[in-house]
Amino acid sequence: MQTYILGIETSCDDTSVAVVRDNVMLSNIIAGQEVHRTFGGVVPELASRAHQQNIIPVVEAALKKAGIDKKQLNAIAYTNGPGLLGSLLVGVSFAKAFALGLGVPLIEVDHLQAHVLCHFLHREGKHQPEFPFLCLTVSGGHTRLDIVNDYFSFDTIGNTIDDAAGETFDKVAKILGLPYPGGPAVDKCAASGNADAFKFPVPKAEGYNLSFSGLKTSFLYLIRDALKKDTTFIETHLNDLCASVQKTIIDALMHKLIKAASGSGIQRIALSGGVSANSALRQRLLNEGEKRKWQVFIPDLQFTTDNAAMVAIAGYFKYKQNMLGTHKALPYARQSQKK
Repeated sequence: MQTYILGIETSCDDTSVAVVRDNVMLSNIIAGQEVHRTFGGVVPELASRAHQQNIIPVVEAALKKAGIDKKQLNAIAYTNGPGLLGSLLVGVSFAKAFALGLGVPLIEVDHLQAHVLCHFLHREGKHQPEFPFLCLTVSGGHTRLDIVNDYFSFDTIGNTIDDAAGETFDKVAKILGLPYPGGPAVDKCAASGNADAFKFPVPKAEGYNLSFSGLKTSFLYLIRDALKKDTTFIETHLNDLCASVQKTIIDALMHKLIKAASGSGIQRIALSGGVSANSALRQRLLNEGEKRKWQVFIPDLQFTTDNAAMVAIAGYFKYKQNMLGTHKALPYARQSQKK
């Protein structure tokens, strides 16, 4: 018997709803929020208000594209955290009301686990990783290394001790006057730059952990001092600056990933999260995989940023294992708050 799961994702500034039939994606609708471009970053209050406006039209669009009636749904899966509390509350509240009205179960989904589980969406001609595999999750708010033993059995062996890689890309872009979102803008400029033009230190972190706060500070000081001598410094060296800082971030990520693969003996390596859309990171992982005989799994670009398809597939596996939620569940902003 076929299982239909509707997934809802509202952890930050994208309102997304998807429908899966078993592990096959039928729809994945995403409504962005252009209002944040004016401020150069996400404004939580504006994000939650936009979610309220978007949620019903996006649900209707997802069901229509999937070609099913809401009464065919077996369960409603939703992101319960981590994320912006105001944004999460919109998705959580709607999911609870929708499930109650339809008389179907609720399924709570962890945002970071969902990013990893996007690899199990059926894609023609694409293989899915076998357990266990090592996954590097890199996004605006999180950077961590997991040994994935099963769909919901993760051993987190490395984490950022301060700032995330994606946050660093965004900060660099803001300093350089690049448009929001900063990550794609830096990636685009870096393509034409010399990655060895500037050297930046990356603070050391124990084990498989990472740190990027020192890199942001070092970059800021370099720009500040250079502009005192030459007001056209950024304009003249923009591409080289982007390429150099991007290389520094990727070097740090790959150093810990290689160390983790060697230490664990796992040769199946996956990438997930918003920063997994970075073209240089994707190519670097492919190159390292070929050199080290890894099996490499890189998500399609549509599954790198926040999307409900990853929530729906996580919900599907939870549904099959009878891991159902309750209406008493509360959203959580940080991973440490997860119960």
